[in-house]
Amino acid sequence: MTYGSETKSYGKPMNRPRLGLRLRLLLSHLAVMGVGVGALLIVGRLTSPYFFVQHLDRMRVGRATLRVVRTELVDGFQLAWTKSARWSLVFGVSTAGALGTLISRRISAQLRQMEDVAKQFTAGEFESRVPPMDIPELDRLGQTFNQMAEGLQDVEQRRRDLIGDLSHELRSPLTVLEGYLEGFAEGSLDASPELYARMADESARLRRLVNDLQELSKAEAGHLPISACATDAQPVLERVCDRLRLQIGDSGPTLTLDLPEKMPWVLADRDRLEQILTNLVGNAIRYTPAGQILVSAEPRERWLWISIVDTGCGISETDLPFVFERFWRADRSRSRGSGGSGIGLAIVKRLVELQGGEISASSTLGKGSAFRFSLPLAPKQ
Repeated sequence: MTYGSETKSYGKPMNRPRLGLRLRLLLSHLAVMGVGVGALLIVGRLTSPYFFVQHLDRMRVGRATLRVVRTELVDGFQLAWTKSARWSLVFGVSTAGALGTLISRRISAQLRQMEDVAKQFTAGEFESRVPPMDIPELDRLGQTFNQMAEGLQDVEQRRRDLIGDLSHELRSPLTVLEGYLEGFAEGSLDASPELYARMADESARLRRLVNDLQELSKAEAGHLPISACATDAQPVLERVCDRLRLQIGDSGPTLTLDLPEKMPWVLADRDRLEQILTNLVGNAIRYTPAGQILVSAEPRERWLWISIVDTGCGISETDLPFVFERFWRADRSRSRGSGGSGIGLAIVKRLVELQGGEISASSTLGKGSAFRFSLPLAPKQ
């Protein structure tokens, strides 16, 4: 019961008055000034009569001393010093109060400016930014806020693009299925194995899209299970190439596998490695109607670099930075059936990163593309 009550008290703010930053700064200035003035008054009150009496004892006029009038002089000194201290206190408090108010207004104005930008950002105005500030600490805070705002703006833009692309991807097969079903219902289409096969193809496309989205979501959230262990990559490469080579046919490109004589083992998930290779080699086959596709591996220092190079249609320089984006296609008019879902390379990139590697792409339009990724080498037994 105690734990629950403590959790509840942390979750809700306590209903007690809180001082604003301006008032806190002003009170801190006044407190420092008060301690200084108080110390001055106390020390001066205790020590000044003693030192003044010592000074009077050393003062002599001929054989006479000033002991007779010492009491009156001390009282007069204390009265004068008290008046002076009062005026000093009034002046000090006024000066400190004015200075504290000026500084607190300056700081609170800039913080209020940051608060206004944050409210605009919360309201959906993602272009709002905190302007430069002359206080270094607040300026660094504003720059950090701007970096966060840019990141959130990018996330929001990606979310909108994802929703738009996803709706576009789903609309195409759904429209085809709806057209066939309406034709069956109205009697304008006769049921045939060919039409049923087309409907099955569209349903399969929907299923692949949903599965790819689910896998990509898990991969980006880090929830995709990766069982990395010492793995011999050679049989995986050979199995993928042999399987895909059967799908090419006689008129397709030539698929060649080039491996070193002694292949080192890697730290990788065998199933995920096969998924990566299937996607990359399948992409190369899809966009290389005729020519050559070379799959090779090369150990470098602590990494094994695997390359898939083709002589296909290639990717333009402006499109190359986006090849690993979700739903990206160099040719937006490409058929959805032949062009895939546009999620495969995004999944590949995340799978490589989850296994500790890197992936890159290079291409020349009309001459071909090259995809290279790395996997860490397994420690020698």
